[in-house]
Amino acid sequence: MEQPAGTPLRVLSYNVHGRRDDRAALAAVVRQARPDVVIVQEAPRRFRWRHKCAALAEDFGLLVAAGGLPALGNLLLTNLRVRVHRTWCQRYPLTPGRHLRGAVYAECSVPPATGTGPAPRFVVAGSHLSTDPAERPGQAAAFKAELDRIDLPVIVGADLNDTAGSAAWRTVADDLADSAVATDRADRCTFPCAGATRRIDGLFVDRRIAVVDYDVPDTELTRRASDHFPIRVDLALPGC
Repeated sequence: MEQPAGTPLRVLSYNVHGRRDDRAALAAVVRQARPDVVIVQEAPRRFRWRHKCAALAEDFGLLVAAGGLPALGNLLLTNLRVRVHRTWCQRYPLTPGRHLRGAVYAECSVPPATGTGPAPRFVVAGSHLSTDPAERPGQAAAFKAELDRIDLPVIVGADLNDTAGSAAWRTVADDLADSAVATDRADRCTFPCAGATRRIDGLFVDRRIAVVDYDVPDTELTRRASDHFPIRVDLALPGC
């Protein structure tokens, strides 16, 4: 495959199941992937969440960019190649009796592929939508409304708790490229690891960003690490 022009960036989107599975396997999965950015769902969000998020980042060999409790368990981690310029979090309206959910955002840049000139800027966003089908469309709409306010190219990783073609999925994916579809790998299911039958995790990118490669690693390690398989995507960022 010919490498598209642009600055390379490897992104992992991963529901880590609240770190309730094999933590050594989880750390090994992420370290072996060597991502620049990890978009985490079900990260620490309660007691001592800052310490726990920092420990998770250390396990992965990465740094905390944003998230945790303020983003209701959504977390962004980066390596030293990525510069984080600003971050913000979003909370969705609470439905009584349900979990409070939200999203996390970070405006970032990386050194240009040529080694000279301005660094391409982009925004990474992550979210984890409700398991309740009555809640999901509203949360998807709130998430999409925030994404639409961003002028920079966006990279969106999410556990949508729904499949492609659903109302929530269509809302989030609107006017973005589904990285699985862009690489003809939409048949790669992400959940559950014990016999995956559904693609409920997605990674979507601004159409100014080229999708170079897409994978859902199904290995002994990923089956032990979480109840979701990770999504690993290689991208080429546009020039400034």
